[in-house]
Amino acid sequence: MSGSRTRGPELEHDFVRDSNLGYEPEGTYGYVRCLEHGFPNPLVRWHYHEEYELHLIVQTRGKVFVGDYIGHFEPGHLVLTGPRLPHNWISADVPSEGVALRDMVLQFSDEPLRRASELIPDLRDVLPLLERARLGIEFFGISERARTRIDRIKSLHGLKRFAEFLEFLGELADCTDYRLLSSMPLQSFDDDTSLAQISGIVDYITENCTQPFSMAELSKRVGMSESQFSRYFRRATGNTFTDFVNRLRITRACQLLMDTDRYITNVCYDSGFNNVANFNRRFLEIKGMTPKEFRRQGEARFGARSG
Repeated sequence: MSGSRTRGPELEHDFVRDSNLGYEPEGTYGYVRCLEHGFPNPLVRWHYHEEYELHLIVQTRGKVFVGDYIGHFEPGHLVLTGPRLPHNWISADVPSEGVALRDMVLQFSDEPLRRASELIPDLRDVLPLLERARLGIEFFGISERARTRIDRIKSLHGLKRFAEFLEFLGELADCTDYRLLSSMPLQSFDDDTSLAQISGIVDYITENCTQPFSMAELSKRVGMSESQFSRYFRRATGNTFTDFVNRLRITRACQLLMDTDRYITNVCYDSGFNNVANFNRRFLEIKGMTPKEFRRQGEARFGARSG
């Protein structure tokens, strides 16, 4: 594995969304589009798209891949993915004839909802949900209600469909039993000036996470003492500075492990670590498996039976 051959996710364009694959036909829906399909199906592949996608598994078990997250799914598994977040579900317990219905899906786009929220304050309640979805959200305890909602949305059209969808979106926004799948979010707090400063530093770290830098250098950038910087940073990100940087670098390593054939040693240095033993230790802490195991499991995201 010495090369750098890319194996990135496929961008799904609207023109491939054929009704034969399970999509609602063009012209029969408004803002919210429904999709249902079985397994195997050409839509089951490592891919991403511009829309949000609420994904309910109703049959089979297997492995789910969302961003750099690898986990297991079973019937009732409910996940909201955000725009351009790669994902795939690979079923493992499928009868030889396949299954007719595995996935119930809602797709909706980002900009119309955000623009509407500028004019209709009530819609702002869902904005935190949309932000979390950039990382992938798995919901717990609401899959039966979700199926009822999706069935109802599919049966409705026009304003009635949109109203039902908004009510469902409100339920998801209110749900507190969930987990984020791919990374860690910023959390708001009262001191807007300091939050803006820390947000700028977070952006800098995100863009330069493979480069060497220290907390002393970055705290000096925003005119804070190291202890003050450390305190604000933890409040803003939910992580210590060191943990945050390590998580970003491990996320970068996951991307390299999944999308290239580089040696694991090269991945270590290319993701910003300067010590292979430390890299392996941090990777195991954060992902619960070694880099080699992660790469091997990640291979399954393409699926032997996917199109």
